[in-house]
Amino acid sequence: MKRNTRLSIWAVVIFALVGIQFIKKDPRNVQTTKLPTDISNLYTVPDDVESVLQRSCYDCHSNNTDYPWYINVQPAAMFLEGHINDGKRHLNFSDFGSYDKKRQLKKAEDIKEEMERDGMPLKSYTILHKGTKLNAHERALLTGWANDLISEINLAQIN
Repeated sequence: MKRNTRLSIWAVVIFALVGIQFIKKDPRNVQTTKLPTDISNLYTVPDDVESVLQRSCYDCHSNNTDYPWYINVQPAAMFLEGHINDGKRHLNFSDFGSYDKKRQLKKAEDIKEEMERDGMPLKSYTILHKGTKLNAHERALLTGWANDLISEINLAQIN
């Protein structure tokens, strides 16, 4: 009896895993052109900063995600899409210009704080995406840029 119960449970689990493979969510978070609201169209983003942002931040914090192969496998795809949506809800570099100045300033301060406390990128992200972990130099680079961004936003508020 116990063997039949275990087999039934395994059958249900396998059936569920196969069944969820047919759940597809499109369109994906891939934008081919840079929006007028993109942070780099509004504020100074040096090339070295842009490179670090593209490699370690934009997958979850922009409208252009570089999807890994496992995006086609459920439930990994649902998990990944949830992370992307959550990341964009907190900060979206592609839509930065649509934020009011007060929110832009808060987001720039958040970037600085996350760099100082080693809060981003998430550990779960860097484990799965080799080469995205920030070293001390890159953290300092982004912290300095965030300070400059805060100054630029404050200056824009005055003008």
